[in-house]
Amino acid sequence: MSSKEDILSKYRKNIQQKYDMPSLDDIKAITYPDPLVQFITMTESVGGHVIEVKEGQNVNDIIKGLFPDAKEIASNLPEITIATRNPDTVGRARDLNGTDVGIIRGKFGVAENACVWVPQTMKEKAVCFISENLIILLPKNQIVNNMHEAYKRIEFDETYDGYGTFISGPSKTADIAQVLVMGAQAARSATILLMPE
Repeated sequence: MSSKEDILSKYRKNIQQKYDMPSLDDIKAITYPDPLVQFITMTESVGGHVIEVKEGQNVNDIIKGLFPDAKEIASNLPEITIATRNPDTVGRARDLNGTDVGIIRGKFGVAENACVWVPQTMKEKAVCFISENLIILLPKNQIVNNMHEAYKRIEFDETYDGYGTFISGPSKTADIAQVLVMGAQAARSATILLMPE
């Protein structure tokens, strides 16, 4: 038994009274007339940027235009031809240190809070957090209203032990002296490229 299971079994043995889980069927979650517009508004309100990619536009040219001085670009996406590092072929996660731009793919976005569901589809998930700037390619037609809808859509790639995360905007904190610091624990900037349907 793992230490986690050992700890949980001790908690279970000491529960005095058990309660049935409440039904979630009656919850009236927030919805929006246009989830895409709400997603864009929320993304910008949390410090992120959104660019709608037009049909026929080269995503590599857009990225080079956004970060012309980037020397180290990490991605395993087949359409990203400007990558200098591949998170599938590095020896260790720390080999991604110094990544100027990390480019990943999101499955769907959430209008309510600007979160993007990013399942692990690369060997080293550190690219999602260690990159100075993060770019998420997101299908424009994959925006849900709220987290209730989002949780129903979560799927994992079992190749990578079923890991995934929600990412919303750049990393930030104001814990110290109430001064907002961008990039405190992860990317300094987050850009969503809304890909054509």
